[in-house]
Amino acid sequence: MENYPGFSVLMSVYYKENPNFFDQALSSVWLEQTVCPSQIVLVKDGTLTEDLEKVIKKYIEICGSALDIVSLQKNSGLAYALSQGLEYCKYDYIARMDTDDISTPERFEKQLTFLCKNKDIDVVGTYLAEIDENGNIIKGQVKYPLEHKELKEFFSKRDPLAHPTVFFRKSFFIKAGSYTDEVPLGEDTVLWYHGFINNCHFANIPDVGLLFRRTNSFYKRRSDWKKAISLLRFRLLTINRELGYNINADLYAISYFLISISPSFVKKLVYQFFR
Repeated sequence: MENYPGFSVLMSVYYKENPNFFDQALSSVWLEQTVCPSQIVLVKDGTLTEDLEKVIKKYIEICGSALDIVSLQKNSGLAYALSQGLEYCKYDYIARMDTDDISTPERFEKQLTFLCKNKDIDVVGTYLAEIDENGNIIKGQVKYPLEHKELKEFFSKRDPLAHPTVFFRKSFFIKAGSYTDEVPLGEDTVLWYHGFINNCHFANIPDVGLLFRRTNSFYKRRSDWKKAISLLRFRLLTINRELGYNINADLYAISYFLISISPSFVKKLVYQFFR
C-alpha cells in the first residue's frame, strides 16, 4: 500500500513508569516506524515525576501538534485513563501502546495493511517477544491464535490478544463500548468479552509486533487478592456463561486465580513454561 489512512496511537503514563522505558516506547512509535501515526494521544494519569515530564516535553518538541496530551488530576487507573483518551482519538484507526514496551518498526504498517484488506476484522493483534529491563531477549516469540474462531475458543482459557499489540477500528468501540473498570486490572479481558458478545471480529498477525518488557515488578502487579477474585468471578459468572464455555473453562479460571495469588517466584516459573 502507498496511501495509508491516518491513525491514532493511544497511550497512558503514570508516576511509577520508568522514564528510560517511556522514552524508548515513544521513540518506537514515532521515530522508528515505517508508517508513522497521524496522532499520539498520551494520557497523564495523575501527577508525574519530573523525569517523566522531561520525556513528554522532549516529544512535544519532536512531534509538535501530532502529540495530544490529556491530563487527569489524579491517578485513576488504566481503564479510566484509556476511556478518557479514546475521546480525543481523531482517526478511524487506533493503535494501543504501553509506555514501557517497544513496537517493532513495521508493526503499524503490517496491522494497518491487514485491516485495510480485511474489512470484516474489528481488532488485530500480533505475536510478541519478551525483553528484560536491559532490553535483552527473554523469549523470542510468544504466539497467539490467528483466526476469529480460534481466538474465541482460546478466550475460554485466557486473553486471545496481547493488549499492547492491538490495532482497532474505532467502530470496535461503537459496537463493544469503551474501557471500563468493572474488573480492576482486567480492563482488556472485559473489553474482549464485550467485543465477542457484540459480534466484533478478531484476528492476530503471525509476526512479532512488540517487544514486551517483563521485569520483576510484572509479577508483583499480579498479586492482589481482591482483584484476582474479581476477575475469577467475572470469568465464572459472566464470560463462561454468556459465551457458552464448558466446565474446562471454569477449571482454567480457577487455575489462573490460584497462580495469580501465589508468590512471585511461582508465577515466574509458571509463566516461563506456559506463556
